[in-house]
Amino acid sequence: MYNILVTGAAGQLGKSIFDCTEAYRKYTFYFATRKELDICDIHAVSRYCKLHAINVIINCAGYTNVDQAESEVEKAFKINEKGAENMAIVAKELSCKLMHISTDYVFEGDATRPYKEDDVNNPITVYGKSKLAGEVLIKKINPKNSVIVRTSWLYSQYAANFFKTMLRLGKEKTEFSVVNDQRGCPTYAVDLANALLKMIPNIMCGQVKTYHFSNEHTTTWYLFAKRIINAVYKNVQVNPIPSSAFFTKAKRPVYSVLDCTRIKKDYGLTIRTWEAALESCLGSVFDAGENRNIENRK
Repeated sequence: MYNILVTGAAGQLGKSIFDCTEAYRKYTFYFATRKELDICDIHAVSRYCKLHAINVIINCAGYTNVDQAESEVEKAFKINEKGAENMAIVAKELSCKLMHISTDYVFEGDATRPYKEDDVNNPITVYGKSKLAGEVLIKKINPKNSVIVRTSWLYSQYAANFFKTMLRLGKEKTEFSVVNDQRGCPTYAVDLANALLKMIPNIMCGQVKTYHFSNEHTTTWYLFAKRIINAVYKNVQVNPIPSSAFFTKAKRPVYSVLDCTRIKKDYGLTIRTWEAALESCLGSVFDAGENRNIENRK
C-alpha cells in the first residue's frame, strides 16, 4: 500500500521506526542513512524516490547538536532548512505524503502554559532557528497531505541522548548534578515512531498541518534523571542545580511543554505518560543485557 522512505535512518528515531516495522508488514520501508542519501542534494532525493516509487517520506534527518550548531550555523541551516525544502519540493513533485520532524526549540521557552501549534515562534538558538526555517519553507511549498510533527526531549536506547548519558554517568560516578529549572515532556522515540506510522493512512489534509507529540505529564531534567538513576543504580546520588551553574553554548528554553490535543483529536491517538514510557525503554535496555539496581561498582 505504501512505499515509505525514512531518512536519517541511523538516528534514534529512524532506528525506532525500524523496530516498529514488524507490526506494519503491509508497508514497504526504505531506510536511508546520510551516507546513502544526502537530503541536501535534491536530485539525489528525487532519483531515490522515483526509483523506489516512494509515496510517503518520513524525514527524520536533521542537524540536532544544539550546542555545536552555535558555531556551525551554515551547516545547521543547510541540513535543517535546505534539506527540509528539498523534501517538500520532491513530495509535491511526486505527490508523496510528507512527515517532517521538528522541535520544541522553535519556541522561546518563556510560556506559562503548554505551547499550541499556532503559538508565536521565537527560537533562541541556532538549532531552533534552523528548524523553524525548514518549517517555513515546507509550508510555503505546501505539498498536499503533509504534516510537521514537533516533539521534545527525545530519547531512546539508540544514538546520543539524555537517557543514555544518565546511564553512562550512573556507571562512572557516585554523584553528579542535573539542572532542575527547565521543564518539559520527555518523549520516548518508540512512542513517536508508532504514532507516525499509525497516522500515515489518515493524512488527508490537502496541505501542510502542524502537530505536537510528546509523552504525557511534565517534569524537569533533574527529576527525569533521578527516575532513570533510581531505576538502575542503588548508590548514585543525583543533585539539583540551576541552569546558571551549568554552562552550555546554547541557551535552553526554560519551558518546553507541548500541547498535544490536536494530534490526539485528529488521529485518535492515546499517548502514555513519560513515566510509563521510560519504564518501557528501561526494559528494552535490560533485555539487551544491562543489569538493574547495580550494587557492585568499580
